[in-house]
Amino acid sequence: MKSGRYIGVMSGTSLDGVDVVLAAIDDQMVAQQASYCHPMPADLRRDVLAICQGQALTLSQLGQIDTRLGRLFAEAVQILLQREGLDSGDITAIGCHGQTVWHEPQGEAPNTLQIGDNNQIVAATGITVVGDFRRRDMALGGQGAPLVPAFHEAILLHPDERRMVLNIGGIANLSLLIPGQPVGGYDTGPGNMLLDAWIWRHQRKGYDKDGEWGSQGTVVLPLLQQMLADPWFALPAPKSTGREYFNMSWVEQQLATFPGLPPQDVQATLVELTAATIAEQVMLSGGCERLLVCGGGSRNPLLMSRLAALLPGTEVGSTDEAGISGDDMEALAFAWLAYRTLSGQPGNLPSVTGAREASILGAIYPANPGRYR
Repeated sequence: MKSGRYIGVMSGTSLDGVDVVLAAIDDQMVAQQASYCHPMPADLRRDVLAICQGQALTLSQLGQIDTRLGRLFAEAVQILLQREGLDSGDITAIGCHGQTVWHEPQGEAPNTLQIGDNNQIVAATGITVVGDFRRRDMALGGQGAPLVPAFHEAILLHPDERRMVLNIGGIANLSLLIPGQPVGGYDTGPGNMLLDAWIWRHQRKGYDKDGEWGSQGTVVLPLLQQMLADPWFALPAPKSTGREYFNMSWVEQQLATFPGLPPQDVQATLVELTAATIAEQVMLSGGCERLLVCGGGSRNPLLMSRLAALLPGTEVGSTDEAGISGDDMEALAFAWLAYRTLSGQPGNLPSVTGAREASILGAIYPANPGRYR
């Protein structure tokens, strides 16, 4: 088994920064030791958003963004190492999710694309990198997402308590940890993505801190009902989605029949959309005793209070209460997935993604022997 210290790197659909986490991992434990959030430069965030929303670009532009992201990920890792007084020889490997710019799990040729050149990370840090985790699962007929439920099973499964783990990043996804049943999991729809985009348009803020702006609005019930009627929400699991589907164009289409709404009311309605679609899936999946929430949405009191109100009888709280920082969960998961890959163990769960079989995931970018570890 390839036990040792690993670094996980995660840049999610919210594009609010690069999360890097250091952990000691073996077959019995995942012990987080440090974390750091590296800012995403505004110009790079803008360019990545343009790709995600389908804006035309040249292969040269795509290649340059791929390189710039790789360098940014490497810089984030180097800062974490400096803060902890470590060097490349102290780290077994880096698990890098990359930046998803397109995710299309349906159709004749399902595909997903995560960019951020892993060669740049190896060259800058001298540490082996494991990346490109999603495409093997898709090659086996799976959705390629979500992959984090396997990690949730490893660290949060309880022998008696019905639990679900909810990650609210740009997209929200559920992991179903029900004793005696195969682990389930799927995307429920938009998480923070539309909330962040809407407040950026009207307030030029990256996110709605503590849900304060949304709290000033009133839910527009007819608009909410129209949004909930989108056919994506009725799709059966396994299912996954991203910014290529739920984006500002989608919001504008929904608002076309509701002109002149106060922006705060739209924000409040988008919060309710996230909460309602999550709560519906929790109940349709049989409900749970405890809902453990991670991701940026776990820091939004308005969203958390709405989840609690819509799920009476369920204890709703942050994964912090279970000893795993809600801010670091996904980066930690990809450190663990790198460990699984280097140990020759599968990283996907067919019961979650719909793949034909469990499989080792990812591509390995080895550091050069001699000069590097």
